[in-house]
Amino acid sequence: MQLYISPSLRHITVFPAKGFKEFMKVKVGSRRVSYRMLFYSLLFFTFLLRFVFVLTTVDTIDGESKCSTIGCLGKRLGPGILRRRLESNVPEVIYQVLEEPIGKDELQGRSDVPQSLEEFMAEIKKEKSDAKTFALKLREMVTLLEQRTRTAKIQEYLYRHVASSSIPKQLHCLALKLANEHSTNAAARLQLPSAELVPALVDNSYFHFVLASDNVLAASVVAKSLVQNSLHPQKVVLHIITDRKTYYPMQAWFSLHPLSPAIIEVKALHHFDWFAKGKVPVMEAMEKDQRVRSQFRGGSSAIVANNTEKPVVIAAKLQALSPKYNSVMNHIRINLPELFPSLNKVVFLDDDIVIQTDLSPLWDIDMDGKVNGAVETCRGEDKFVMSKRLKSYLNFSHPLIKENFNPNECAWAYGMNIFDLDAWRKTNISLTYHYWVEQNLKSDLSLWQLGTLPPGLIAFHGHVQVIDPFWHMLGLGYQDNTSFADAESAGVIHFNGRAKPWLEIAFPQLRPLWAKYINFSDKFIKSCHIRPS
Repeated sequence: MQLYISPSLRHITVFPAKGFKEFMKVKVGSRRVSYRMLFYSLLFFTFLLRFVFVLTTVDTIDGESKCSTIGCLGKRLGPGILRRRLESNVPEVIYQVLEEPIGKDELQGRSDVPQSLEEFMAEIKKEKSDAKTFALKLREMVTLLEQRTRTAKIQEYLYRHVASSSIPKQLHCLALKLANEHSTNAAARLQLPSAELVPALVDNSYFHFVLASDNVLAASVVAKSLVQNSLHPQKVVLHIITDRKTYYPMQAWFSLHPLSPAIIEVKALHHFDWFAKGKVPVMEAMEKDQRVRSQFRGGSSAIVANNTEKPVVIAAKLQALSPKYNSVMNHIRINLPELFPSLNKVVFLDDDIVIQTDLSPLWDIDMDGKVNGAVETCRGEDKFVMSKRLKSYLNFSHPLIKENFNPNECAWAYGMNIFDLDAWRKTNISLTYHYWVEQNLKSDLSLWQLGTLPPGLIAFHGHVQVIDPFWHMLGLGYQDNTSFADAESAGVIHFNGRAKPWLEIAFPQLRPLWAKYINFSDKFIKSCHIRPS
């Protein structure tokens, strides 16, 4: 059959392939078809044919059956375009092998397991393994690396626990030298404060700060940074509470290093009338807590030997063993109204903070009838530090917690808190604190694990006034993402976490913010080899 198109494109004549001259004449519409339109049409069809050729070639390379007929082409252009590549090309045998569990002792003593990705790839290329062998070797290599990573993380947590729980020899040296100075030097045994300044200790026109610490060096940094950055140092009264063993070294330090015109009081717990009378709930709770921990936790060796728990859980349990969390210095803040019956407002400071601005404006904050002025820890640019809610501290799988609290409620921070003692005395906050500490002991410490903040979150529930985050920047002791410039611009910085600035594990880029308040030429500091870094 032959096809003839007239030059005007008005007639198309079809000649049959047989011998007679039958023909068919088709008349085209009167509209003229331009050569340009014809050219574009031919170009489109050329492109379409190339696309079909490429599509067919790719499918053939992928291992599918060859297809060259028109019918097969339609098959490829239809469902092939719509669902192309949605089906996985990974052989099913790989999934089956990778999903099979592997025993924890199965890889012990094996020398044929690849130690790195390079070894794995070289072995696979050399042996030209099939899919099943590939998956088996991959599973063994990844499992071995996971086991080694877990062991390394646990060892890191154990070493950090030991480093953060031990007293550095430099601090021990400082306490001993100051205790000796106290016994041999009358100037180290001054009454603090002097007799003429004692009335200021109960005068509510002063700015009263409370610091509870058994660390002389840390207390000296808090005191010096507070006074040095105050716009009204003559109105500052700092009440330092310590324990019996640290009292003489603490008194010696502040006798020999006065911070005039500020008023410094150093007092041991046994000097308080309230503490000396009868039973003290917080002390009873601490004694019970210590007994329960020794039976329930089994010590650091038992915690590390656990092969079933995740490293982060092991880290939390190790942190719970820290002496800090069973220290009376940590619990005593819940009894501030009894310790200071004549004061109506105080700012409580932890000994791992540094004050970088004047704190007198804290007395101008409207507490709106609330007891505790604190910074919230669920909002902020640092998503790691400022992402804490009640579920971060309390065990909401326990019915006692689940029935009484909202897991998504925002948490707040200890470290720098404004306490309205007048408002506190009108509440049952202290009783609530002791009740929940007792419940935690009865439940084998299953309501929470760490420290005094969880029962504080419960006791002060509904009594917290949120203050500006400027007044309290957290996290400088457990992560080093905070820049020096950001930390320097905060009003108060808090080295909460294991990496305290007086330890060797402190973050070196942040430690200068703390160390600048230490006189490293001081004879006690020099003789104990306490250095800037």
